[in-house]
Amino acid sequence: MDNGYNPLQWDCSTQGCFNRRKRPKIEMFASCLPGRIAFSDIDGVVEIQGNFLFLEWKSHGEIPLGQKILFQRLTQFAPATVLIVEGDAETMEVDTIRYVYNGRVYEPFGANIGKLSEFIEEWSTWALCNPASHQRRIAYHSEQIAPAKEVTHA
Repeated sequence: MDNGYNPLQWDCSTQGCFNRRKRPKIEMFASCLPGRIAFSDIDGVVEIQGNFLFLEWKSHGEIPLGQKILFQRLTQFAPATVLIVEGDAETMEVDTIRYVYNGRVYEPFGANIGKLSEFIEEWSTWALCNPASHQRRIAYHSEQIAPAKEVTHA
């Protein structure tokens, strides 16, 4: 199988457990958020022409309620689609796919890795032809923490 343009270059046998060594401990910020809200871990995201495709891999069919609400609101208010894949991430075996778009969680359908790849490719083609446009957006930036400076790329 082709490793693509961004392969994970981590060898657990020589470098230890990736999750322990490199995954941020986002649980540390639970007290910074109200109630039982917590940061969500997303398995993959790509942006094409202002459109976002999120990939969330599950080994079981249930989506935690908080993550479901996050996906519904994300896709309702942003040009985004979320693919929720049920399967075995180690073998890349896919059992079902469901997607979240425009605030709706759709029913899962049987699939395989080929169908997932096809879905992603079709979304990519669509995104290239349908650039997202936004009216003026207002974002929160705390000048007290660090003055915002735009980063320019050569």
